[in-house]
Amino acid sequence: MTAVELPESAAGPHPPDEDLVLDVRDLRMRYGTVDVLHGVDLTARRGEVLALLGPNGAGKTTTIEILEGFRMRSAGDVRVLGVDPGRGDERWRARMGVVLQSWRDHGRWRVQELLAHLGDFYAPYSTDRVRRPWPVTELLDAVGLTQHARKRVSRLSGGQRRRLDVAVGIVGRPELLFLDEPTVGFDPAARREFHELVHRLADLDDTTILLTTHDLDEAEKLADRILILAGGRIIAEGTPDELSRRISGNAEIRWTRDGERFVHSATDATAFLRGLFRQYGDEVQELEVRRPSLEDAYMALVYEQESGAREGGAARVWQQGSQG
Repeated sequence: MTAVELPESAAGPHPPDEDLVLDVRDLRMRYGTVDVLHGVDLTARRGEVLALLGPNGAGKTTTIEILEGFRMRSAGDVRVLGVDPGRGDERWRARMGVVLQSWRDHGRWRVQELLAHLGDFYAPYSTDRVRRPWPVTELLDAVGLTQHARKRVSRLSGGQRRRLDVAVGIVGRPELLFLDEPTVGFDPAARREFHELVHRLADLDDTTILLTTHDLDEAEKLADRILILAGGRIIAEGTPDELSRRISGNAEIRWTRDGERFVHSATDATAFLRGLFRQYGDEVQELEVRRPSLEDAYMALVYEQESGAREGGAARVWQQGSQG
């Protein structure tokens, strides 16, 4: 087998930082003559929840597979838990967890037995700081499967099966967890419990979590920081509020008076409302104040990138959409 030479970083060596779990600089990927990633930069610190959003074909899967060590990059400098994923060994891999959209397994396994069996692989990699694996009884309770511990995997419902996927991903008490559409198939109660689990992992266990999802409401609730990947580039990053403010500083104010509907855009919504009530008082009905949401920001920013719109186009997209 021919040895593969890993690309060297043009950015130079990374400064040591024990809290920096992901450090990606100028990541590039080419399939044949097609460039899929064009200089992606991203970082994530210990205990941070990061959401990677983007349309289909943006390069999310390729990025995640490179970080997980399952795909070799074309260029760039990548450090995951301080290690180049192209050279990561089993000890390095034991520090990570992955929850895929779906995976095949043996339906005859009982839930408790499967988790105990998988947990045995992590035991040799336990440390003073992280005791591996997660005790099965505690893990079952954490994911809401205690009552189904003796049930065969093939007999689980869709939501229960998804809970098991999560349990498999975290049985080794990962320091870094990759979640790919983690709540697909969850009912609202299960979704809320899962969100609580994510917060527990990040806040109490200092687990760094990289989440990919098309559910923007979920990303807004879970992520400390959001990155939007489109056309193989990170086109925006920040908190949901920061991203929303990027596309417009104005609030949209809607109300009715004497049966007639009014819409107004104002930079200072509070000052406008004071003037409105001073002038019309109780005549103002059905008042609604709306600021750009994360979904508005996401759609506008992706549209701007894909259409090649000039600066300010994202704000226009939101304003046009809000008036429709």
